[in-house]
Amino acid sequence: MAKVGRLAGAILAETEGQFFLVGNPKEPCDFVAVGFENPGVIDALTCPFIKLSAIRPVQVPQPYLTMTVEGDALARLLVDRFVIQRNGSVSDRLWRLVTDPQQEHRAAPAGVIDARWLGEIPAEIWRIVRETVLKCT
Repeated sequence: MAKVGRLAGAILAETEGQFFLVGNPKEPCDFVAVGFENPGVIDALTCPFIKLSAIRPVQVPQPYLTMTVEGDALARLLVDRFVIQRNGSVSDRLWRLVTDPQQEHRAAPAGVIDARWLGEIPAEIWRIVRETVLKCT
């Protein structure tokens, strides 16, 4: 079961013993302090996800999603589900939709969130959701 959380405003995914960073970080991140080799320059417009190399055990911070999609397919799915194509950032609104659909928490909810459905929902349906959520009001 893959774990998907946030790291510096980007998405951190752990899958099959590998780690991926999806989207551009929105704040500075000391990757070495977190437990990864420094990935160098990150530009999600050029490469929407990168593989991170752990230098010690790393825990995906809570709240995190659990998903059954694994490997590179998970990273590609997360790009499709959460990354804004024009700037390479992860949409906080889409993330909150998945982690707190009733919008009950002002702060991020704690714990583990079963998001297997996110990998099963047809891409065409998710595009409608994305457009609705990201539409400027």
